[in-house]
Amino acid sequence: MSALAPILQGFFTDKLIRQRRSGPNTIAAYRDTWRLLLQFASRATGTAPNRLDLAQLDTALVRSSPLSRGPERRVWL
Repeated sequence: MSALAPILQGFFTDKLIRQRRSGPNTIAAYRDTWRLLLQFASRATGTAPNRLDLAQLDTALVRSSPLSRGPERRVWL
């Protein structure tokens, strides 16, 4: 397991659920967006998703992902 897993777990359990009291649809949207980004990062770096490190998710990688093309997917990062 990489250092990214506990960071994401804390984001979902502490930030979204406890601090922001986000609803299930909001949590699902964040979950799905992270899933797409991690799948893209895995393909781009050749690293298994469970082995990705936070340092690998740099600005260049995120900006090159399909998620950063808002008008085409109606999603903005």
